[in-house]
Amino acid sequence: MRWSRTGRESDLEDRRGASGGRGGGLGRLPAAGGGLGIVGVLIVLAIQLLGGGSGFSVPSGFDGSTQAPASDPIPASQDPDKDLRDFSLYVFSDVQDTWTRTFQDAGRSYDRAKLVLYRGGTDTGCGFGQAATGPFYCPADQRVYLDLSFWNEMERTLQAPGDFAWAYVVAHEVGHHVQNLLGTSDEVDQLRRKNPGDGNTLSVRLELQADCYAGVWARSVFDQLQDGDIEEAMRASQSVGDDRLQRSAGQRVNPDTFTHGSSAQRLKWFKRGSSRGEPADCDTFSGDV
Repeated sequence: MRWSRTGRESDLEDRRGASGGRGGGLGRLPAAGGGLGIVGVLIVLAIQLLGGGSGFSVPSGFDGSTQAPASDPIPASQDPDKDLRDFSLYVFSDVQDTWTRTFQDAGRSYDRAKLVLYRGGTDTGCGFGQAATGPFYCPADQRVYLDLSFWNEMERTLQAPGDFAWAYVVAHEVGHHVQNLLGTSDEVDQLRRKNPGDGNTLSVRLELQADCYAGVWARSVFDQLQDGDIEEAMRASQSVGDDRLQRSAGQRVNPDTFTHGSSAQRLKWFKRGSSRGEPADCDTFSGDV
């Protein structure tokens, strides 16, 4: 993918210079929304199938305004991940610029999310987040949380390397922010509380819509793509299918436990979004998925 190094610094909150937050032992993020459901699955699937990072509800009694203290960013001259940091911010800003135009065309305003880069673990508006959860979006503070070490997990563990595969991950998480702004996540949360037995099905539909929204952005940058870029994103979307992850963990494939969708479903909805670049094509809540 051809890219400029001109992401909006105002979109970024770099916590990688922090001392590590509150450390291990506090458990995984309790209800942060819309993670890809990847690294945590492969690391702790034997204990907790598919991680549970899909829900958008914040636990009752939790102070959603809680923020981690700000920390100084790593100086560029000392940052071993400078290129990946810059690329992540470029994609994040470009995805948001695309949605800003889309919202404006519909007569609505778009509230920009923040990209938080961290190492190991960090406080969030949804609880304490850890790298093992994978990238995730917290609706309580409207931030996407990303540990750059996930790049290595994508290459080695998920076998989904490439810069556009990484861009798909970022765009997927921004898709959850769009759902939050449109009220989709709140509606799904209400339906979950009303019909708890439909929780997994609703989570799948929510995740597939975020995949479709990632495809909407991909369509907007087709002129910047190089040979093989779309294939990278397609491999990434397939690599995080619930069926593939269950097989990789030596589990029997059980669709009743899916929270993110099968490989075929995730690829289908990414392709649907990228086909015309129309958000209206991303209605995963009507009919079969």
